[in-house]
Amino acid sequence: MPKPSGLPTNVTEFKDRHGKWRLRFRARGKPTHYFAAPIGSEAFRIELDACRNSGEVAQARHTQRVPPGSIAALVALYRTTSAYTGLEPASRKTYNATLRRFVEAHGSKSVATIERKHIKAIIGGMSGTPQAANKLLSKLRILMALALDEGWRKDDPTQGIKGYNRKTEGHHTWSEAEIATYEARHPLGTKARLASDILLYTGQRKSDGVRAGRQHLSADGRISVAQQKTKKRLSIPVHARLRASIAAAAASGVLGELTLLVTEYGKPFTAAGFGDRMRKWCDEAGLPQCTAHGLRKAAARRLAEAGCTHEQIKAITGHVTDAEVSRYVAAANQLRLADQAMEKIAEGPKGERQIG
Repeated sequence: MPKPSGLPTNVTEFKDRHGKWRLRFRARGKPTHYFAAPIGSEAFRIELDACRNSGEVAQARHTQRVPPGSIAALVALYRTTSAYTGLEPASRKTYNATLRRFVEAHGSKSVATIERKHIKAIIGGMSGTPQAANKLLSKLRILMALALDEGWRKDDPTQGIKGYNRKTEGHHTWSEAEIATYEARHPLGTKARLASDILLYTGQRKSDGVRAGRQHLSADGRISVAQQKTKKRLSIPVHARLRASIAAAAASGVLGELTLLVTEYGKPFTAAGFGDRMRKWCDEAGLPQCTAHGLRKAAARRLAEAGCTHEQIKAITGHVTDAEVSRYVAAANQLRLADQAMEKIAEGPKGERQIG
């Protein structure tokens, strides 16, 4: 809502040291921004929305250096929409990485003149990085849908274009041997062991594991989790081994106050910082193939191998759909059925004794 002065909320006018009147944005918790575009212009609106919603002023100001209707202008416009500002910070970071690279390569090109053949050429040129290509294609679909809504285009050049059908298993799932190797290198009472036990015995993502604190532990032996990505709330029994790990960490003085896991400076980890530290701890154990997320997958694997149902696994890990946990259940069932099958023929064909 405009103020009595006619300026938008959080926007003030001031005279700089050269005697020139300028506009700036100031709001609690957000960086101060000095506007480059004149008030009332489309560029000014983009800058203001960037200040209010995402703080990505650098991208908004970049639109001043490209023609209206360009790819860069469309990306800047997208960053002002609720579809973008409503994303979780981690998701915005992922989106931005893809969009930034695309703008650097094609930002000055016109949205109206881009054709299907151009999109196919761009995606086709990324055959060496199929996952990145698929991510870009999904973002281009979003951008072109916005262009249609805004009247920048009359058609969608991404329609019907297929991405790469290369399924991967993603992060490596820790095996029992790898877990044992890590635990031998990082015994109870170390920060590295506490980190692995939190993820392994709660089945959570690293972004949730780093936020776990004493306040989330209840007297009845449960730990409360509010998942950052899905907003799902879970109450999970504290496994005896996790309880022992927390006690050992407290005894050795590595247990944090606000969060169970803290940096060497006593501060809570960021998800990215924790991922880097887990990388170091895994390397120290001679496990370059292992990651923090692989422990979450190992937790799901263990649950499946113990005979847990889809719903039971989801009650621990917080997975939303059966499809997300079905591969763990299927793999566990295959092992169980294979063992049962071999037991049935352990004595060999009827009338014959097993050799050996």
